Amino acid sequence: MARVYNFSAGPSCLPEEVLKECAAEMMEYGTTGQSVMEMSHRSSAYEPIIQDAEAMIRKLMNVPENYKVLFVQGGGSTQFAMVAQNLGIKNKKAAYIETGVWAKKAAAEAKHLGVAVDVIASSKDKNYSYIPKVEKVEGDYDYVYICFNNTIMGTHYEYIPETGNIPLVADMSSCILSEEIDVSKFGLIFAGAQKNLAPAGVTLVIVREDLIPEPENCLPGTPTMSMYKTHADNDSMYNTPPCYTIYVLGKVLHWIEKKGGAKGINKLNVEKAKYLYDYLDSSDFYHATTEVGSRSLMNVPFLTKYSTNDGSEAALAKEKEINSKFVKEAEAAGLVNLKGHRLVGGMRASIYNAMTLDGVKALVEFMKKFAAEN
Repeated sequence: MARVYNFSAGPSCLPEEVLKECAAEMMEYGTTGQSVMEMSHRSSAYEPIIQDAEAMIRKLMNVPENYKVLFVQGGGSTQFAMVAQNLGIKNKKAAYIETGVWAKKAAAEAKHLGVAVDVIASSKDKNYSYIPKVEKVEGDYDYVYICFNNTIMGTHYEYIPETGNIPLVADMSSCILSEEIDVSKFGLIFAGAQKNLAPAGVTLVIVREDLIPEPENCLPGTPTMSMYKTHADNDSMYNTPPCYTIYVLGKVLHWIEKKGGAKGINKLNVEKAKYLYDYLDSSDFYHATTEVGSRSLMNVPFLTKYSTNDGSEAALAKEKEINSKFVKEAEAAGLVNLKGHRLVGGMRASIYNAMTLDGVKALVEFMKKFAAEN
């Protein structure tokens, strides 16, 4: 069977070049006589793998020397707690900009841990279809929290809020290394790997060293594994890390480097997204759900004309029917995982780094055909 074009929001498609390399090394990595899956993380064979992954992150993202690069487990959802446990410790007060599900969940987790949360801006009024503009944040906050790219709603920050001396924390799970970012403008960046970096299982954390508290200064009751210092002091190997995932991550990073690094990959991402948005904006059958000026290059939700209905039971049934038909026929055409999130409806095309322009063009051609027939 031929490979499909996978538009999943995550876990997402990986570069075919990387998959082939991993397949070739599955039975034996180098001359070790074993797969990376079988290696001890304490072995001399594995040590260069994790060191190379860190070095490549530092190189591709131009990470300043006073930042730690950590590989931890638990996904972005665990970071919702770890951020509060490690950074919300002085005034136990933080500012959150609410742009959708993941920012809301992060804020709820901080509240659960006893941190006072101020939602200083929100786009809830328009179902999170835009990024609110926050020019400057002031106050006695321990940190300011944003979700830089919103997978479900398909929005993305086109600016970085000015926070002065308040550390800015950003969840970049769905846009990491899709564009050039000035790491020095953030106190902490984290990203689950399963969108742009690797299979699910590892979370990248880039944190400024002065923000890593001593164990006794974390929020009371913080587990050892939830302290950034635990991972920083042990080179991300306090316990067994997700060894194979980090190995794949390293290969993806080298693939990105060959594409011209963050700058080169961003050029490709802009081209892909423009191709899809241009079609959506010119169509009388489909429309994008996010506002111009806040549109993600990675996640593109869209609806058909049947979504702009009178709210009647018959109209809603027609919308559900057409969406279901689209997803089913797209899958038959080799375009999979296009069903939209329930909070937006319709369809969603996630076009991360590994998605090719050919894949996006194939989607648009299918969309044209489907529109003509329906």
